[in-house]
This record gives sequence, structure tokens and C-alpha cells, in this order.
Amino acid sequence: MKGQVLSTVLALAATGALAASSAAGSCGSEEFDVQFSTVKGYFLQDDPSTQSSDFDYASWNFGLLNRTYPTDATCASQSGLSQWQRFARWVDYLNNGRNRIDEDGNRVSYRVVFFGRHGEGWHNAAESFYGTPAWNCYYGELDGNSTASWADALLTDDGFAQARKANAYYKKLFEEDGLPYFESYYSSPLRRCIQTANTTFATLDLPATHRFEPVIKELFREGISVHTCDRRSNKTDIHAFAPQFRFEEGFAEQDPLWHGALDEGETSEHQLARSNVVLSDVFLNDESTWISVTSHSGEIGSMMSALGHQPFGLATGQIIPVFIKVVLVPKGQGAAATGTSPANATMTMSSLDAGFTHEALCNAPPVTSISGKGCVCSGGSSSAATPATTSASSASSATTLVTASTITTLVSSASSATTLVTAVPATTSASAAPAGCTTSTRHY
Repeated sequence: MKGQVLSTVLALAATGALAASSAAGSCGSEEFDVQFSTVKGYFLQDDPSTQSSDFDYASWNFGLLNRTYPTDATCASQSGLSQWQRFARWVDYLNNGRNRIDEDGNRVSYRVVFFGRHGEGWHNAAESFYGTPAWNCYYGELDGNSTASWADALLTDDGFAQARKANAYYKKLFEEDGLPYFESYYSSPLRRCIQTANTTFATLDLPATHRFEPVIKELFREGISVHTCDRRSNKTDIHAFAPQFRFEEGFAEQDPLWHGALDEGETSEHQLARSNVVLSDVFLNDESTWISVTSHSGEIGSMMSALGHQPFGLATGQIIPVFIKVVLVPKGQGAAATGTSPANATMTMSSLDAGFTHEALCNAPPVTSISGKGCVCSGGSSSAATPATTSASSASSATTLVTASTITTLVSSASSATTLVTAVPATTSASAAPAGCTTSTRHY
């Protein structure tokens, strides 16, 4: 299994730079390297022969393989359990007793994380309407057009339908198949993810011990291009939009990461580094086994790369579970400390500017757009269609060293005082979608 090593400290929980809202600092101030990797052989999506293009989680039991587990033979009552219940017992076994400490004295845990892509947003519909080259070179940088808005886009009707489908499927598996309830819920700060998570989980009949109490984390956001759909709303507006969603500690009032005003987009290497950071944060500070993350296609792809999972694209509204092994190695004993990491593995990102590059754009609607080649701008020049943000699955997956200075660079230390109130208010776009809009396969 392929693991990523990140250097960070549990004491960051007290700094406001990286703390999760749930159990933090449970290992005290001891410093660790955290290694995490995909445990293969449990889900169809781990198999290279599984095609993501036509895979639907609701047709395949989230991809859980019909297989036996070592714990099946230890209890006669296992014969009446569902596949999910038997898998859950195996996971519980791995997470208890002597299995928590390996032969080297490292702390070991296993997590099951369901990564869900948001439902279709107005930006997806607009990109399909204009075409990807024209969208990348001009229209994506606008806030919207005369009939639709896509800055920090909301869900379309189809997007809400996709989230309701997930709601119904989770309800079925929770009630009929014994799928374990999630212990933690996380969301990107972008509104399409907040709406998707709320529509999916808020109306489920959940036990009091597993209530839907979502936490917004900055770094679960999409790859940060110059497009306005990647620019998040300010904290005050997000709180008014979704008052029952809590913010992670240190969540900034204004978006600290969007460089669209400078025509600069995030590099795939920068996105992979922050994906490592946010996963490390969760695994260090949240001891939950069953976790839900509502994010974006590009960012989920980046996290798949960080986890050593094979690339597996998600259409809007699709969900992929990943079985993950997490190892906490006392600092100084891991690969990063012993010098066995690749020479280029260290990425401190002391300046955000180092992780962003200029994107070639048109300053008016392009004369024409050529799929796969780009846009011909009105002045006669050509502009490359591919933005700086690319799929992180193609980025280097070498072990990455991330330190406390990385986090403080990425995340503002603004106050995060919030309260849990009621459900997300019914909020829809004030305008209709452009005629002829369809679901886009673009990663947003």
C-alpha cells in the first residue's frame, strides 16, 4: 500500500491554524509523522478494470465487494448480517486492542471515508452551454450572464435531485443494510457543497449520537482556478446561508486563496500539497472511523492521489468510499526524518505565490473555440484552454513534508465563533439556466 508522509504536530490544534472541530490533541503535544494509504481489495473502485465513466454508486452498493472477512469465522451470528455489517465488524476488529499498535510501536487506525462530489451547479451548466475552451478562456471568469449566476455557484434543479437521490440511498442502507452512521461530516466552503451535504443528510433520521453536525474546512475546496465558481463567499455570508454548519478553527472572513484578480490559478502540485495537509489534519485530530466529506471532482481526485488510490473520476452527485490505513509514527522515526524520502519531497510553500501561475485568458468573448486546442481571442491571438489547475492525479505523488508554517500560510487565523441553528434556508438561483445547458464533465 502506498502511503504519504506528512510532518505536522498535534499541538497545532491549539494554534488555530489547523485544528479540527472534533476530538483534537488526543495524543497530547507529542509530534508525529502521519502515513496514510488506501487499503485495496474492499471496493470495486480499487480495481483498475472498473470504469468510472459509467459507474453509479447506487447500482453497486457503493462498490462494496461481496467477500468474506477474517472475523466472519469468529461469530456464528455473522451469517445473518449484511455485507456492510460484516465489513463494519472487520473494521472494528482492526481498530481495537493489539491492532492499534504495530510491531514498530506506531499507532495504527483504519478509516472509511465517503467522498461525495456536489450535485450539478450552475457553473457546470454554463460550461456545457458555452463549451469548455470558451469557458476556460473567458466565461468562467465572469460572475454570470443575463440568465444565470455561477460565482460560488448554487445547485441547479438537477443538482438538488442528485443530492436527494443520495439522501434516499443512504436512508435505505442505514435502515435496511446496517451501514454504520457517520461520526463526522465535513464540507468544502463552497455553496454547492454545503447545499449538497445539507440536502443529503439533514433530513435523515439519525441517532442522537451521530447527528448531522457538519464542519466546513477551507482546504476541502476545489482546485483554485481564476474561475469565479472557485471563489468562496465570505465567512459572514456562509454563516447566514448555512447557520447550522460550523467552521473549523481559524477559518478566514475573506477568501485567502483565490487569485483570480491576478489571473493566477493554483498548480496541481500546490493542490496536492494542501490535499495532504487537510487529510493529515483530519486523521490527526479526529478519531472517527466513519467519515463523510462533501467536496469537488478535482479536489477528490487530488485526495485520491494523496491516498495512493487509482484515479477514479466522479460525475456530479457521485460518491466514492475509500478504506484507509493511518499510521502515526513518532517524529524522527518516519521516512521523512531518516532521509529516505525523494529529494524533491519537501514542500513548505512559504509563499502562496509559489503555488500559483498565470493563466492565459481572453478579455472578451472569443471569436471561436476549438475543443482541445483553446480559444481564438477577438484580437486575433490564441489562448490556451487548459487552466493552471489540473487534475492532481497527474501530479507527483512523492512523499510530501508539510510543516506548521505551511498551514499558517494556507489558512488565515481569523476567529471562528459560530453556532448551530437550523437547516439551510431554501436558497435558489434568481435566474434560469441558459437554454440548452446540460451536465458538464468538467472537474469543479
